[in-house]
Amino acid sequence: MTLTNEPPSSPPSSPFSTPLDTLLDRVEKDMAEDLVPAEIFNNEDVFRAEMERIFTNTWVFVAHESEIPEAGDFVQRRIGLDPVIVTRDGKGGVNVLSNYCRHRGTQVCQTDAGNTRFFTCPYHGWTYANDGRLIGTPLRQRAYGEPLDPDLWSLKRAPKVENRKGFVFASLSADVPDLEEWLGGGGWMLDLITQLHPDGMRVAGPPERYVVNGDWKTAAENFAGDIYHLPTLHFSVQEVDMLQGVQGSCEIGRTYEFENGHTFAGHAWTKAVHPGFTLWGYPDEYKEKFDLSGLDEAQRFVVDHQPPTVGTLFPNLSYIRMFSPVPGGPPAVMTSFRQWQPVAPGKLELWNWQFVWNFQDEESARHDYVSGQYYFGSAGLFEQDDTVAWEGVARAGASPWMRKEELKFNYQQSRTSPVDSTPDPDWTGPGVHRNTGYGEHVQFNFLRQWLKAMRGEARTDAATTEGTQA
Repeated sequence: MTLTNEPPSSPPSSPFSTPLDTLLDRVEKDMAEDLVPAEIFNNEDVFRAEMERIFTNTWVFVAHESEIPEAGDFVQRRIGLDPVIVTRDGKGGVNVLSNYCRHRGTQVCQTDAGNTRFFTCPYHGWTYANDGRLIGTPLRQRAYGEPLDPDLWSLKRAPKVENRKGFVFASLSADVPDLEEWLGGGGWMLDLITQLHPDGMRVAGPPERYVVNGDWKTAAENFAGDIYHLPTLHFSVQEVDMLQGVQGSCEIGRTYEFENGHTFAGHAWTKAVHPGFTLWGYPDEYKEKFDLSGLDEAQRFVVDHQPPTVGTLFPNLSYIRMFSPVPGGPPAVMTSFRQWQPVAPGKLELWNWQFVWNFQDEESARHDYVSGQYYFGSAGLFEQDDTVAWEGVARAGASPWMRKEELKFNYQQSRTSPVDSTPDPDWTGPGVHRNTGYGEHVQFNFLRQWLKAMRGEARTDAATTEGTQA
């Protein structure tokens, strides 16, 4: 993987530049100094462009196959602002369909999940099979005289859909690389998270959903690997004796930057706890069931010594796995995948899935689920801390005073820090690995991809992960 140290050049604004062009010019210039304009986290023009330039032009996670195991199963999801139906048809195929009737645009699916062979529009009754094909129009002989051509009038289908080891991704553009190429090192990391057992993982229930008055990018870059906030924002968890040692989080932090803005961060648990604290601290009865033979040497090193705690697959799918003490019961290891669904400028809907292993019995799965909700549910100890803080970012981004001041957020941590945050020269895995939680490199890896996508420059070449922060 080729890395570059040069920041992108900033083209001068022309007399005909739009306000968005001017703002993106400023973003590009400021990012060369490891600064980010606050305004991008709550701006109408930015939001509209994100929906058109990012969410319709890249791979977006839409469902896990365990949510639609049987023929006829469906879930309703979103890609950006567009509602889509993810279905399992009678032949076992997975379809991602637009939820807009081709007659007048009314949503043909009005429920979050279920099982059906047909979707019938409540407005005029046009009916579609669960693979999206138009199969019926009421009063056809009188209304149209002849059957409508289903090749012309079926539900729109996502041009690309791929099921990668249970994770279903879709793209609203055909002009995207193969999913495996797009994920790159992010897929390498996803494998060591979800493929420790040949039977894989499943969702433990439908996603919990709640609205947060924060920008989707704030949540995504936080889960990209913002370890620096743990000692302050989450110190209350230590005060109530749920977890200890949060003050040393950055010292044992380890970060991973991959191409296309995919980023992860973990902790050196065998160094911080004890040499036997491998595989996220899973109990021995779990470790005995895991099969690590499919992992390469670097993956095995990661899961044994510094496994990823959090991560973000660009644009809006994030993950967290952590050892979780539970009041009144044995500790658990919770796994959550969460999606930051954009709603409006400065507003997102948080979708939170708890994942468990397919080999788990009902009791152990429920225990891990409860652990995940205890820490990262809508009333979770960590979740309440995070979401309140994120709302402040959006308020600053919309502040008339701060816009007048052209407020910039400081990402300059590694410029003067005495901590060595340069890439690990001994790393043999993909991307860039750093042996510290200081530096804000992972957040910038995400934001650089955001800027490339907003400029229409997003591509699958090697990640620009260094910038001026090395």
